[in-house]
Amino acid sequence: MSSPPKPSPYQIKAFTFAAREGSISGGALALGVTQSSVTQHIARLETLMGTQLFVRRRSGLELTRAGKELFAVSDRLATMEQLVTEKISDYSALTDGHIRLIANAPRPAMPIIVQYGRLFPSVQIDFTLYNWTTAMTLLAERQVDIAIITEPEESPALFTRELRRSPYKVHMRKDHPLAGRRSLSLAELQSQTLVLPEDGSLTQKIAHAKIREHGLDFPRILRTTTFPMVKEAILHNLGVGLLLEKSLYPSDKLAAVRVDEMPEHYRDCIAIPSEKRDLRLIRSFLDVAVEVRASGEI
Repeated sequence: MSSPPKPSPYQIKAFTFAAREGSISGGALALGVTQSSVTQHIARLETLMGTQLFVRRRSGLELTRAGKELFAVSDRLATMEQLVTEKISDYSALTDGHIRLIANAPRPAMPIIVQYGRLFPSVQIDFTLYNWTTAMTLLAERQVDIAIITEPEESPALFTRELRRSPYKVHMRKDHPLAGRRSLSLAELQSQTLVLPEDGSLTQKIAHAKIREHGLDFPRILRTTTFPMVKEAILHNLGVGLLLEKSLYPSDKLAAVRVDEMPEHYRDCIAIPSEKRDLRLIRSFLDVAVEVRASGEI
């Protein structure tokens, strides 16, 4: 009885790098081969598996369910190969590379990116903001290298390092009638339009939980997409926002007031898929994040 055909290492590598980069062209560039070569290898792998691995969209490649399951394994294999290469090679400095970084708020990610760029200007960082739920999904599916996220879920598959802790405060324009208060209760905010990030954000979950806990009702809630959009809405006087104290870059036009019912401090952490922790690029970013934390810049 003949054994079933096996995929070649080239097919697996072509699939993995196309999935990592989100496009055929990006995968080809990362591997140093032609786009047609990557396309052919993926097509043969799909034929071998009898299923589609990608959905081709205008914005790039989207993994199918089968693709996500395969990528969860093949990306680990590619990471181990990279670790072996780094152990064998004698690197004196980081001269190039690519880090896929996500966060659920601009800070503390931005100060770390700035310092990392000063130290390693040739390393490319792709940085995108996502809500908390999407960020955790992308980490679990290994579609990113690093996430800077508030209160990440505990998992053996994730390495986490705390960067800071901060409470939620109500943010408003400095000319707002309530801006001069030392603290406010949630009940006092019921008459205000409450600006919150989109569905799936940790902030929205915590805010709704607090509102329910204290039996309150906020008749006017404005939902936006990301934390920068919350800031813009507040600056345009559309309402007041509940945000972690240091989640946005300081502005002389905004005031942050303590909320009586929200004394808890929440952790902002750096989260990395466990197998990627020892990659040279990832270690270098983690080291910079620890240095920036120690300097008090975040």
